[in-house]
Amino acid sequence: MQLRRTVVVHTILAGHMVRVDAARRNEAGVQVVTMGQLAARLAGGLLQPVDLHVLTETVSDTLPDVEMGELEPIKELPGMPAAVTATFDKAWRAGVDLSVVGHPRTDALAALEQAVVQRLPASMKRPGDLVEMALRRIGHAPAVIGPLEIQGHSEMSPCWRPLLIALAGIIPVSWIAGPRHVPDWLKASKVEVMALPPAEPPVEVFSCANQVHEVGEAFRWMRALLVKGVSASDIAIAASSPGDYDDHMFSTARDANLQIHFVHGVKALTTRDGQAVAALAEVLVKGLSQERVRRLLPLTQGGPLRDLPGEWTRVLPVDAPLTSAERWERVLTQADDAEWPDGKNRTADVMEVIRLLDRGTESAELAGETLLSGVQRSLWRRALREGPAQALPVTLASLRIEDGIEPATNAIWTSALALASSPRSHVWLLGLNAGRWPRRISEDRLIPDHVLPIEQLDPLPVADGDKRDLKTIVRMAQSVQISFSRRDAEGRMLGRSPLISDLTGTYLDRAGTPEHAFSEADRLLARPSEFSHLPIAVSGLACWRDWHRNEITPHDGLIAPAHARLSKLLERPLSATSLKILLRDPIRFVWRYGLGWKAPEDADEPLTLDPNAFGTFVHAVLRDAVELLEGDGGIASADPERIEAALADARDRAVAKWEDAQPVPPDVIWHSTTARGHALAAAALGYGLGPLPNQKTWCEIPFGKADPKDDGRDLPWSLNAPVEIPGTGLLIEGQIDRLDLSGDRSRARVIDYKTGRLGKKMNEVVIKGGAELQRCLYAFAVKTLLGGGVTIEASLLYPNAAEGDRAVFPLADLDGALAKVSSAVVASRDAMLSGVAPLGEDAAGDYNDHAFALPANPGYLQRKLPLAVIKLGPAAAVWEEP
Repeated sequence: MQLRRTVVVHTILAGHMVRVDAARRNEAGVQVVTMGQLAARLAGGLLQPVDLHVLTETVSDTLPDVEMGELEPIKELPGMPAAVTATFDKAWRAGVDLSVVGHPRTDALAALEQAVVQRLPASMKRPGDLVEMALRRIGHAPAVIGPLEIQGHSEMSPCWRPLLIALAGIIPVSWIAGPRHVPDWLKASKVEVMALPPAEPPVEVFSCANQVHEVGEAFRWMRALLVKGVSASDIAIAASSPGDYDDHMFSTARDANLQIHFVHGVKALTTRDGQAVAALAEVLVKGLSQERVRRLLPLTQGGPLRDLPGEWTRVLPVDAPLTSAERWERVLTQADDAEWPDGKNRTADVMEVIRLLDRGTESAELAGETLLSGVQRSLWRRALREGPAQALPVTLASLRIEDGIEPATNAIWTSALALASSPRSHVWLLGLNAGRWPRRISEDRLIPDHVLPIEQLDPLPVADGDKRDLKTIVRMAQSVQISFSRRDAEGRMLGRSPLISDLTGTYLDRAGTPEHAFSEADRLLARPSEFSHLPIAVSGLACWRDWHRNEITPHDGLIAPAHARLSKLLERPLSATSLKILLRDPIRFVWRYGLGWKAPEDADEPLTLDPNAFGTFVHAVLRDAVELLEGDGGIASADPERIEAALADARDRAVAKWEDAQPVPPDVIWHSTTARGHALAAAALGYGLGPLPNQKTWCEIPFGKADPKDDGRDLPWSLNAPVEIPGTGLLIEGQIDRLDLSGDRSRARVIDYKTGRLGKKMNEVVIKGGAELQRCLYAFAVKTLLGGGVTIEASLLYPNAAEGDRAVFPLADLDGALAKVSSAVVASRDAMLSGVAPLGEDAAGDYNDHAFALPANPGYLQRKLPLAVIKLGPAAAVWEEP
């Protein structure tokens, strides 16, 4: 009959490795426990040590009901439950009774401790209580425990020592020390200490540039060991505080495609479930938006939308921010059943979730229980236990989960404490810098040294533990590599740890050539000659050289002549805006219309509307107001009161439509912006333009559309009637800001509203170097569409012109302006089809939304623009036109 035996371990890693070892030997009857679990097992089968997560939650629930004395002002702060938990854990492990210290602060903490203990589950007991109960049942130790082995320990918390010493008098107790430090308190006990002489492995010390460099060198070392045939289960990388290196280790492991087990777990946010809870937290903390909801719903596993088809978002306007429940409801109620992917209108289900999310952090618990399930719900509950809902972004970032990699067959990334409890043959120790290994001893957050000496509250300080762990790891390894950083992430110089001050280090260059690269990128970095032959390197180097050559090159806008994409593009109607870009910045025309590049989208709530967006809003108000007035007797006969009423109604409708489809600034700025837009629209409609006989007016009137959509208005021409610029073969399209037409269609007035600032010498402007085309092109379009015999008046109107300044600027010579536009367009089109499309006059403009695609070097524009003028030839002449 095989006897039961018990092994006490210090860490989760050590426990796992002992179980694996027993399984490999087909050994039965082995109990692997911690000292807390051992005491609970002997004290009674249903008892257990206090779980720190449960303790934190209980402390959080108890704090409001206990008077905390001088700690009262801080007891409601987010970090208070975690601080109290840490203090209780220290005091319990050290065997300190807070009620007898005799200080008001410890008295308050003792009162809180008693209240917390009463609220803990009955099965959970403090270390001291477990030891006391276990000692009363120690006679059962031979049957319950059997022979006892203490493995992986170099010390033990004072609270457990009496139980261990007592057990040594009842059952065989072995302290498997190996070459580890043996504590002095064991010498007078009956515990059998099994020690071995320490190994003397070769120790190499490396000076690295920074933490990223350290991690890279460690992975190169690991790759070299694997190439030599060393088993991955014999390899470990460790640090005294692995959290400092976690991000670098995670990204490098993925880059290297090497399996490495994170003993302390990976950050939850690096997993799909972690991203789901992060998405929910973002919506609750920052508020609703279409982007946030689109990110959240596909990741969640529960709630009324778990079977919602993935294509349901097609019922939403693409650019609508939807930052409130009301805006969501407006948009969803406008969608027909046929627009939903499965033909089933799910507005009610979606709005149920939207209203829940719109309540913000106050509904955090309910939102998590409703929308999440499984691991996601578990993570959400843990985050809410560790802090208030408002702190979710912080608490979620600290959560960790298992990575699913088996440590018994793979390399590990761990803390020095865990590695010391379960050593490996080949180790790389990171971060041997002063102040980091050993870590500094710090006071308890709630019980400072003057209240209770740190030697009593924490008899096993972290600094002493770091020193013992380093000795243990080195003594039990076959090879040891140690590294430290010369500088931190901010560039500050760092010193080496005093623990390795007597060792000679090797200086490693960040750009040094490795013997074994850990990834493809690392290999190519080490072999510039190989990298230089890759297509991306050839292209990148050619681009860099072309940018610095004193000529226009393929990387500056030279393209294939008569390119099919551009030829097809020029066959379709072009707007005044696209023609302006063609004339003044050919490369941007190719990027925007040829390649379809778009500028980065605005934030969900921009701080303000950019000038183009503001102009669009004003035009929307003008259109609605004019339609209202034309339906009620016409704008020509409207008095100021009717105009103002129409504008107020139009503004409200424009605001509602904008909020449903476009990002809006914060409420205060948005209200100010809409009021300014209302004022500009009022100035535009109130300007003293003489009425035409039997005048009829339209705003935002389209023309030349290739795929027209009938908006139900009675327009003076067919929307798809073509308009061709004379002598160019190019068609144009657009929307005329305002058209006044006499009843007999003999006179027409074309107004182009300008919501920007009034420029200088506007009375001399004709086409303004190709920047001012609307007035000319729109007047020509009206003349073409209405037929011959129509007198056309085309003007620019600046409604924000100062009082007394001229606000209307008519085009004196339409035919002359059109001739200039035609010749410029022909020259630019011919240049582009011949393969010349460099940067132009507007490349350096403030409103170049593709400036991010240009080289960041400011000298590039200064060097290339004169060359572009020469290369474009006649196409650049338009930039000098008035």
